[in-house]
Amino acid sequence: MTNSPIQNTADTPAVVTESAYLTLHYRLASMDDVNIVSTFEGNPATLQFGTGQLAPFLEACLIGLPEGTHRVFELPPEQAFGPRNPDLVQRVSRATLDENSNADEDYKIGDLVDFAAPGGGRFAGVLREIDDVGALFDFNHPLAGESVKFEVRIIGVL
Repeated sequence: MTNSPIQNTADTPAVVTESAYLTLHYRLASMDDVNIVSTFEGNPATLQFGTGQLAPFLEACLIGLPEGTHRVFELPPEQAFGPRNPDLVQRVSRATLDENSNADEDYKIGDLVDFAAPGGGRFAGVLREIDDVGALFDFNHPLAGESVKFEVRIIGVL
């Protein structure tokens, strides 16, 4: 039996785990490089994995990456915000819209409107059409059906 030398962990960069605290720069962009969100122009983000600060599918990209990594991931809709669901495009009556609005609200196509959900939660939809009878809302995530780029530079891992 041979004795192997003890590895100096100071020379081994820390890697991202499912419960890591990390400091990083990140950018989420469309496939044609239009930024959706980016920290590269300012201060890096510090967050803890598993607490909802970063979407689970983005966290999954980072698991096992060592400190100092700079990488770009190209994610199809199925690995990002999911495919568009046509069932989430729904008409809402004018009465329902009025119940969830301020009396002086002036909605415009493209507005994001917040609704009360059964059980006390909230959900939002993008206004696509409106008339005197009601409105058509898209309750899909705005990036559903879109491929995205996720760029990350891991600065520190604890």
